[in-house]
Amino acid sequence: MSEERLEYFSAIERLPIQARDAVAGLEDAALDTPYREGGWTVRQVIHHLADSHMNSFIRMRLVVTEDHPTIRPYDQDAWAALPDSSTLPVAPSLAILDGLHERWGRMLRSLPDEAFGRSAFHPEMGEVTLDELVAIYARHGTNHCRQILDLRERMGR
Repeated sequence: MSEERLEYFSAIERLPIQARDAVAGLEDAALDTPYREGGWTVRQVIHHLADSHMNSFIRMRLVVTEDHPTIRPYDQDAWAALPDSSTLPVAPSLAILDGLHERWGRMLRSLPDEAFGRSAFHPEMGEVTLDELVAIYARHGTNHCRQILDLRERMGR
């Protein structure tokens, strides 16, 4: 197993802690602040992480268990605009991330090297391997947590 791949696994496993740390102590006013002009609120970002990572976990399981599946995109902006994403406390999505990322990390670490060359078709991205999906989602969560931390810094929190 390559060192880079193992680093990606670790990033996926660390995401729940990073997300909790990113929002620790934030009150509703801060959670309802967009991380950038025209962007999602912090609350929407946390719910997006749960939505996106649930989708990704399922996509990766399909890649491993099916012969070259087509993985379905979804409209993340429409999901972020749903009432639960814009009003629900972040605790339920943080809890989802805890369990999801524990399973995800264990699944990835249990796979043989050859599994990471398996591929799928994504209508927006084209051909994608399991290795590429792992790299994308290892960075995805970290990038969103960085957006929240940058906002906190600008807000002096």
